[in-house]
Amino acid sequence: MTNPFRRVLVKLSGEAFMAPDGYWLDPQTLSALAEDIAAATKSGFEIALVVGGGNIIRGARMSAAGWIDRATADAMGMLATVMNSLALETALNAAGVSARTMSAVSMPTICETYARQPALHYLARGQVVVLAGGTGNPFFTTDTSAVLRAAELRCDAVLKATQVDGVYSADPKTDPNAKRYDRLTHDEAIARDLRVMDTAAFALARESKLPVIVGSVHPPSSVTRILERRAPSTIVAP
Repeated sequence: MTNPFRRVLVKLSGEAFMAPDGYWLDPQTLSALAEDIAAATKSGFEIALVVGGGNIIRGARMSAAGWIDRATADAMGMLATVMNSLALETALNAAGVSARTMSAVSMPTICETYARQPALHYLARGQVVVLAGGTGNPFFTTDTSAVLRAAELRCDAVLKATQVDGVYSADPKTDPNAKRYDRLTHDEAIARDLRVMDTAAFALARESKLPVIVGSVHPPSSVTRILERRAPSTIVAP
């Protein structure tokens, strides 16, 4: 059976980059992620990436503390995603994959500014595109950025790589009876309040009829195994 997902946007949390001791960036973890993504490209998948910045800073949390306004805090969060993206680009190049960071926040002396047509060209050429800077606007999460870019770049699906191997009926860390779903529709996920991703992002995925795959970023799972349906995951699709 042919895999329906060839061009995929992979959403990684910033926390996935953290060292066990809490330091913001772990070289071994970064290298393992890069090798995983490299393997996916060698299996024939076209990969775009959106990386969060939560290992460095969380804009919403800073603004909630009350000493900095939300727009400024979110701008700082966007810069954190650029730092993570540059680190991942370097690791991907070291893993033998041509990668290119493109930022929604223009900083041409550091990386290329995001534009849709060049990004499509890089993907068609087999390069991994690392999309930094969120949407370039405050008040939007990297989940929303991931779905937006996936729709723009004609991706077949969004893979949200998380700490768990799919969408559950309850938190599997606290509820031993939590059930993992193999497949859901967008409407079912909303009706059951499963919170696959933030509301704005999921609404855009639903409107765009864009499948969202949820799977674990941790071994023995991998991007390739999830996309080839050889590792547990949940597909939320129309």
